Amino acid sequence: MSVELRYSRSARSLKKSAWVNVGIRLSAIIMALLFTSVILLIAKANPLQAYKSILHGAFGSTIKLTSVIASWVPLVIATSGLLFTFTAGLWNIGMEGQIIMGSVFAVGAFRFLDDTSLAPALVITLAFVAGAVGGILWALLPGLMKIFGGVNEIFGGLGLNFVAKTVAIWLIFGPWKRPGVASGSGTEWIDIQYRLPYLPGTNLSLTILIIAVIIAIITAVMLKGTHFGLRLKAIGKNDKAAYILGVPTSRYFLLAFGICGFFAGIAGSILVTSKQYSLIPDAGFGYGFLGLLVAMLVNYHPIWSSVVALFFAALSIGNTELQYMGLNSYFAGVLQGFLVLFVVLVDGVRKQLVKTR
Repeated sequence: MSVELRYSRSARSLKKSAWVNVGIRLSAIIMALLFTSVILLIAKANPLQAYKSILHGAFGSTIKLTSVIASWVPLVIATSGLLFTFTAGLWNIGMEGQIIMGSVFAVGAFRFLDDTSLAPALVITLAFVAGAVGGILWALLPGLMKIFGGVNEIFGGLGLNFVAKTVAIWLIFGPWKRPGVASGSGTEWIDIQYRLPYLPGTNLSLTILIIAVIIAIITAVMLKGTHFGLRLKAIGKNDKAAYILGVPTSRYFLLAFGICGFFAGIAGSILVTSKQYSLIPDAGFGYGFLGLLVAMLVNYHPIWSSVVALFFAALSIGNTELQYMGLNSYFAGVLQGFLVLFVVLVDGVRKQLVKTR
């Protein structure tokens, strides 16, 4: 068989596989919409009106649209970090805790540097650096436990999520409590000079948008167009074979966790400087867990992660309109869960059929 013929067949196979993947996701979306529509009908609500309300809640005005983009920023950053660990075959369930620790370190930096004579821009930069360090340290822990202790990263990550939240609560009610009162709503707000400014008439900071776009591009380039990304993919496919071929798997595991933690820390710092302005008990806002859903839905492809993350952000912001229909705003979470469930289910069926053939 000629080289040209083999190449032609390989190209056709890749093209067919790409269309099959698109079809899988479209069928999963249709089934998710059908099932959520059935739930709405059981609740005696009009499905079309519910979906229309979500769209209006997400894109009905400039404020709503910019709120969606502001919610997209930490989500796409969290998803980008998770793509590195997923590509390496690692289930980094501890992303939520890593975002929380990023917020903890960022708030700690603001508190420590508040009385200094440093310029506000430098203080904000140092706070972001501190947040990134916090995220990296918390991400490396499950990696080290996996490599040197044989602890599965899923269990290590879940445990560290609870520890991170406990640390945040302890700081809020303990050393960092508000003067004269211990409030569950969080610590004192950071000074207004350290808050990232919004674009006029919006709920969006241009700074965080630029950061998110840069991170999304870097992720796509590193995973799709570099030797590092190719090695991560090889480890994810078969870490033992990659090790035999000379890839230092332990080092790459830690690098994947470290990069993911770095992005988590940046996301936590962004939440502190552009949304919550303090440390609160639920400092991660669920972006770590939502990032897991986005990563699974795009089958770990960085190019599509930004689009799907925007869709999930729109659902999260738009669901507030459902209360006017007498529906719980958590309905959007049901739709998000069904999307991931059916994507995984349909893809599993496809793999089983291929294996049978």
